[in-house]
Amino acid sequence: MTPSVLRSGLLAAASTVAVPALLTGLVPTTAAAGQLFDALAVEQNRFVIVAVPIGSSGTKAQLQIYEQIDLRKRPCFAVASGTPAAVSPLLGTFDFTGICRRYIDSQGYSARVGNEDLGSGYRFVVRKVGGDNLLMATPAGGAGGKPEMLVGRTNGSAGPTTFLAFTLEPGWQVMRRAYGGRHLGHVYLQRAGWPGDQQATDPTAAGGKAASAAAASNPTPPPVPAAPAPVSAGRATGG
Repeated sequence: MTPSVLRSGLLAAASTVAVPALLTGLVPTTAAAGQLFDALAVEQNRFVIVAVPIGSSGTKAQLQIYEQIDLRKRPCFAVASGTPAAVSPLLGTFDFTGICRRYIDSQGYSARVGNEDLGSGYRFVVRKVGGDNLLMATPAGGAGGKPEMLVGRTNGSAGPTTFLAFTLEPGWQVMRRAYGGRHLGHVYLQRAGWPGDQQATDPTAAGGKAASAAAASNPTPPPVPAAPAPVSAGRATGG
């Protein structure tokens, strides 16, 4: 074997070993992927979590989340007093770019428990049970032995086309997804721990202290007057 042929063979063998090793270093493991995104505190009063009717029969609903980005501009939604609380999605009546965001599916929201981004492993389902609307976080496909979690409820029902506000169960809050300190156009419904975990309802755990500080430094804006009637539901993207 000539020196040049031997040298070529050694280089090819080195590449066969080095390239997979390099790729292994670049692709995060499952555990590392769970820590890829951070959760940052937000002002809870800027958000409303809504049960939006599907169709006109009143038998089904889906989750949507509305955010008021700029409090100085037109209101994005109006929440009526009383229980259950009807929501008028005012953002559906004007160009809300830069003023509001509307999160309508799993591209815009997901569940998070502690530091674990549940991502596509969980989905949100609205169930009508005993005259109430329950917002459930359900394991996708029932895999992994993870529990189903009650996230919120509307505390009653209304007309078949009425949008209703969810009240989150103790321990749940809205958080912002972030990567490398940069805010992303995605929000979490998050709790500090799994059901039965002592810290799950501790408001100072897993970002709760930051959320409380943010709320203290940003007082709740004046209530938005309720609109007479909601507009129909539909897909949209955030502004």
